[in-house]
Amino acid sequence: MNANNKRNKMLCLSTLGKTLINTKKLQTPTEVVHKTRSLLLYSKNSANAASQTTDELNLLVKELKLILYGDDNSEPCEEACAQLTEQFFREDIMRLLIIFLPKLNLEARKDATQVVASLQRQPLPSRFQASKYLESNLDLVDILISGYEDPLLALHYGRMLKECLRHQVVASYILEPIQLKKLFGYIQLPSFDIAADATDTFKDLLTRHKSTVSESLSKNYSWFFTEFNEKLLKSSNYITKRQAVKLLGSIMLDRSNSIVMRRYVSSKDNLIILMNLLRDTSRSIQIDAFHVFKLFVANEEKPIEIVSILVTNRNKLLRLLGAFVYTDDQVFERDKDQVVNELALLEI
Repeated sequence: MNANNKRNKMLCLSTLGKTLINTKKLQTPTEVVHKTRSLLLYSKNSANAASQTTDELNLLVKELKLILYGDDNSEPCEEACAQLTEQFFREDIMRLLIIFLPKLNLEARKDATQVVASLQRQPLPSRFQASKYLESNLDLVDILISGYEDPLLALHYGRMLKECLRHQVVASYILEPIQLKKLFGYIQLPSFDIAADATDTFKDLLTRHKSTVSESLSKNYSWFFTEFNEKLLKSSNYITKRQAVKLLGSIMLDRSNSIVMRRYVSSKDNLIILMNLLRDTSRSIQIDAFHVFKLFVANEEKPIEIVSILVTNRNKLLRLLGAFVYTDDQVFERDKDQVVNELALLEI
């Protein structure tokens, strides 16, 4: 056994042998998980769980995090992480932690969030275990999404939700209309932090699993883009509108969404929205809108109504594009010149 292997073995033994204050000596991750489950069940079923029990539970959650993340003196042990992952999902600890999260103190909530997050990122086969667990427990995704409604828990549940989106089965579930409509609502919440977190989740959802996203957008095209246009692109909130325009560009410029893109740029209503965004007072929104607008102009199969709108507004559009100054981006300048040339040659 070489020196590195010996060192790694010692680190594993060190991790496996850690103990907790005010608890029995727990020698393995399995024992830590089992003890955590016992206390979570006791606290869940007891309306008056002793504060000592809650304190002990907080320490156990911290120990779970320590096994998964290591500490200043040691890296996490692969063997310990695999053992913890297997037992964690076998004993349904994720459900218990999510349900019990409101009763944990702030530090323990952060620890629990990190534990759930880490368990979605473990190497195979542990990651497969997490995916299979969530596939059988999709009601937990409902709880995480609805967590945006609780100001004290929203960011914790939001972080868990984003990590769970690593699994295609979760993304497919949230891409269904009933769940997506909730996200549209949470993006517009008055709390900046919560709305921003929901927006990040929305972006991850629509950009991570490309084939799944493309299929969903094709199937739900009409209602999705009606919601997207009305609630996000036309929003009076600058941040919401700017992030929506940028996300729309990411969706439309992704090759996997080519069918959806062609349908989007064949709509006169969509064109009018993008032309209005080109006139926005924010230069950032103008630039991001341009990256979608250029697709309307570049479309080789433009419907006659699209051509008519572009020709009717050609002079205004040319003046507007001529006022764009973006010399640091040669690709943008090249695209702008191409759009200007295309507009100049258009005929009804």
